[in-house]
Amino acid sequence: MAALRVSCGVAASYRLSLGGRVSFAREQGLWKAAAAKLQRSPGCQILRLRHTTVVTTRKNVTALRRETYTVDFIKKQIEEFNIGKRHLANMMGEDPETFTQEDIDRAIAYLFPSGLFEKRARPVMKHPEEIFPKQRAIQWGEDGRPFHFLFYTGKQSYYSLMHGAYGKLLDVENRQDQLRAKGLFSEKTKAKDPIGSRWLIKEELEEMLVEKLSDQDYAQFIRLLERLSALPCDEAEEEFVGRFRRSVTIQSKKQLIEPVQYDEKGMAFSTGRGNRKTAKAEVAVYDHGSGKIEVNGVDYLLYFPVTQDRSYQKLSASGSYVLKCRLCHLCFLGLGMGSHRTTKTNLVWHLPS
Repeated sequence: MAALRVSCGVAASYRLSLGGRVSFAREQGLWKAAAAKLQRSPGCQILRLRHTTVVTTRKNVTALRRETYTVDFIKKQIEEFNIGKRHLANMMGEDPETFTQEDIDRAIAYLFPSGLFEKRARPVMKHPEEIFPKQRAIQWGEDGRPFHFLFYTGKQSYYSLMHGAYGKLLDVENRQDQLRAKGLFSEKTKAKDPIGSRWLIKEELEEMLVEKLSDQDYAQFIRLLERLSALPCDEAEEEFVGRFRRSVTIQSKKQLIEPVQYDEKGMAFSTGRGNRKTAKAEVAVYDHGSGKIEVNGVDYLLYFPVTQDRSYQKLSASGSYVLKCRLCHLCFLGLGMGSHRTTKTNLVWHLPS
């Protein structure tokens, strides 16, 4: 009986364990089927698509950005400006073909008179390229890859310009070496006259490149251009350097400079005449002098007692010259109001220059 009970107990426990395994296997099979069904459901696919879309959008968020003022927008504004210019010329009775920007400004000032002190607040009609600020085009494609190899420098236009300028410098030096090897190079080169033009200032260069530059970047670029301009360049290099120079009006070229004269002692001197407000002056500068300055026969320290008026030193080597000035002080009739002291001192110091 005992053996039968034991065998019955073992059989019962085996059946229980077998039933548990079968039920666990069934539950596990149900879980796998449910998981597979969930994966095939549209909800899971939407989640996956959303996840993929988010990643793609973050990657190409800058590439999908559009310009504020597109090329088509600027072209449309230029067409409207040309049409408006023709209408304005017809209103003013002028020829539309010869109607310049100065004529437009005069017509706008006549048709829309304004008493505003701030000129930027007055009505204007300018070319769209002057109204809308320049902007950089998109520098990368739809895949996020930049077009230029200097994009990751942060100033690709500046470093591209430096790269091109230094390349031209190397080309000029290589040509010199080749001519020197053949014995055809001449050290005597035609001196370039920089008078009458100037380098672009930092703000003008930034506007050209549409990039912000530091003072060090600007100085480094100007030094490179000076090295290039000092060499005997060809027409291509001179044209490249000329892009970064602006012509300036020299005031002395507009003035009639009298030739050097000599007194009875053979001393060379030069005279100049001018006026400022109500003061007139005639200045004579003598060569090989002692540096003495006289105004109306009086030492300038006594004639200009205020120290501030003596700070206008325009002669680089004052010890080698003698300056004599005859200053005429004019008064307004009936008012008793003459020239201010700063007017006279400015007139005296600016005439010798």
